[in-house]
Amino acid sequence: MNDRSAPAQSPPPAGKPAIWQSGWFNTLSRFAALVGVFLFFALLVEDGKFYTLRNLENILRQSSVYATAALGMTLVIIAAGIDLSVGSIIALCVVMIAWVLNLHYHTGGGQTQEVYLIQHWPVLLPILAVLVAVAAGVLAGMCNGAAIVGLRLVPFIVTLGSMGIFRGLAKGIAGERDIYPPEETWITTIMDPTLSSSDPAQRWMLLPPGVWILLVSALAAAALLRYTRLGRHIFAVGSNEETARLCGVPVGRTKIIVYTLAGFFAGLAGLMQFSFISGIGQPTTAIAYELFVIAAVVIGGGSLMGGEGSILGSVIGALVITILYMGGQQMGWAKWFQEMVIGAIIIGAVALDQIRHRRIARG
Repeated sequence: MNDRSAPAQSPPPAGKPAIWQSGWFNTLSRFAALVGVFLFFALLVEDGKFYTLRNLENILRQSSVYATAALGMTLVIIAAGIDLSVGSIIALCVVMIAWVLNLHYHTGGGQTQEVYLIQHWPVLLPILAVLVAVAAGVLAGMCNGAAIVGLRLVPFIVTLGSMGIFRGLAKGIAGERDIYPPEETWITTIMDPTLSSSDPAQRWMLLPPGVWILLVSALAAAALLRYTRLGRHIFAVGSNEETARLCGVPVGRTKIIVYTLAGFFAGLAGLMQFSFISGIGQPTTAIAYELFVIAAVVIGGGSLMGGEGSILGSVIGALVITILYMGGQQMGWAKWFQEMVIGAIIIGAVALDQIRHRRIARG
């Protein structure tokens, strides 16, 4: 008998995911949250000060620091890790830039004088300072990854310890005081306003160079996650580490690479932070930035359970955090209240993520 003459019992079709589980809906919901938070402060801050060109540019400049560090944190959280040392790595990179720019030697003779290397190499030394700072971030991230893999410790414990180590190292290099480079360089200007600047030579760039660095870095990170084998390995490790290992994924190497990349992006964020604080090597800068960076990733859809997250979502999350922070300041909110609001948002975002996972598990 022909098989087509009788209807065969086919397996039940796999149910389509609910609309709220789809990727486009998640992205739109993040944009909606961003617009909602912006409109909230735009309506409540007096005299329209919140949506002036200068304030909008300030939001972009400040969020670039959080968002750049959040690129690396996104990779870490997708791989089911956490990095509490990101603020300390940013501070270490800031200090390293100032330390290199402040290099000098003493002349001999009857009257000792200090001669700064920046006076002899005004182009080369700033480039060297950037390379040293980013290398310090990469090395710090690599140390985190190697300790997690080599010692088989949970990332929370390792990065909690390294948070103090890197912050202490920054203070030690700076001699527990701020470092003031003798001359201003192009590094100090990469976060200067452009659209609201009176200098035509800056307005043509449309956005500060630091924001362009963020955009290029975000595109590169998104391409890495979407189109490379490493990106697939990162998602696999975060989804189920044991299954990934059985499938031949080099779990240990992937984790080390992920934390190394997190250190690299923290180094870039340190470069922006150095410019944002007017070119001062401040070892106490970026305190509590790990809270803002983790919040940006979680708000952007990253799951602390691992296996989920997006670069675009994390950038949106960084904008939300910055708008909350700057809008709260302009409305006169106390700093302690702003921190409470951000903490509550983290708890709420994680709670919603847990509810969503339970519903998916139930089908």
